[in-house]
Amino acid sequence: MKLTDLDVIVTSPPAPGWGGQYWILVKITTDNGIVGWGECYASSIGPTAMTAVITDVFERHMQAENPENIELMFRRAYSSGFTQRPDLTAMGAFSGLEMACWDIIGKSRDRPVHALLGGMIHRQIRAYTYLYPSTKHTIPAFWIDPDMAAESAVECVKRGYTAVKFDPAGPYTFRAGHQPSVSDITRSVEFCTKIRAAVGDQADLLFGTHGQFSTGGAIRLAQAIAPSMPLWFEEPIPPDNFPALRQVADQSTVPVAVGERLTTKAEFAQALAHGAQILQPALGRAGGIWEAKKIAILAETYNAQMAPHLYAGPIEWAANIQLAASLPNTLMAETIETDFHFALVNHTLKVEDGYIPVPTTPGLGIDVNEDLARAHPFTGQGLHLEMTEEEISYSQANVFAGGAPVKT
Repeated sequence: MKLTDLDVIVTSPPAPGWGGQYWILVKITTDNGIVGWGECYASSIGPTAMTAVITDVFERHMQAENPENIELMFRRAYSSGFTQRPDLTAMGAFSGLEMACWDIIGKSRDRPVHALLGGMIHRQIRAYTYLYPSTKHTIPAFWIDPDMAAESAVECVKRGYTAVKFDPAGPYTFRAGHQPSVSDITRSVEFCTKIRAAVGDQADLLFGTHGQFSTGGAIRLAQAIAPSMPLWFEEPIPPDNFPALRQVADQSTVPVAVGERLTTKAEFAQALAHGAQILQPALGRAGGIWEAKKIAILAETYNAQMAPHLYAGPIEWAANIQLAASLPNTLMAETIETDFHFALVNHTLKVEDGYIPVPTTPGLGIDVNEDLARAHPFTGQGLHLEMTEEEISYSQANVFAGGAPVKT
């Protein structure tokens, strides 16, 4: 069995757009007709350029290779160009392609991917969700209103969720880490306090940020929200400063979670060594399923847990679930419930009472609706996610619009 053909599909989720402006899906076909699907979580270059990178990685390192040779293909891509170091874009391309290889291997053996990773240790995966506005909420007011957030949290708990995430401390910015304004801290405390009062002990609070704070600013914020007992403080500082991560972790009673912007075990090992207690790899970027399995083993040696990240489409979600099912240190997995997510995989994934049943059908356990993906092409010029260039305000609310900007 050899990898022969590649097709890249850039699909754009319709409004409200949770999951980013577009998703990059890859379809690989073997010489004996088996089709595997993957998803590349790449946001640093546009989809046209990324399609070229994905094609190059496939043709250079994977085409005509046996899909079982995951380690061989990873080493080729990781070492390409005399690098042998983490490369966010190259690994983003390889990760989705590697995901498709696992889908192929599972289908060729009539086994789910988790059965090839050591077997199933969880029959269902605890899910968490962002707090999203309902039809009765107004935007953009929702993103800075703790009462609306508390209402949304209650609705999530009613649907069975035992963990909810929110990020009221301002947008992700292209500037260096900054001190939060006093109003940012006050609003964050109000969110935590009101959501905790609304859900009681029925749900964990997951406090999100996007790497936007200075070391001192992150410590101030962590100490302010601690009385509400959040389960984690996510990405408190820029992702490339591990010594600063250690300072925050040492002075925060809230566990630090990182990982959506890291790639390969090399970077995750640094995060663990500098105090991260919860790892959030995005499997379409971190190096693929096999590399994420290695990351989870490293985490286990540090007594740390795994919570796979999802701000993409349902193919990456499917990979997250297969991986999480095989890990003894799975904490939970991010979930996005939109009609488009479910329809794109013909409802082969689902959330039941706050948990994701692990598919036991071959491969990734999904049935991709290729026609639907092609019917929603991305025609804009923006990136999957955009950073803001606006100055941080110390007199007015800094609004983070929930990760779904107007398509550009």
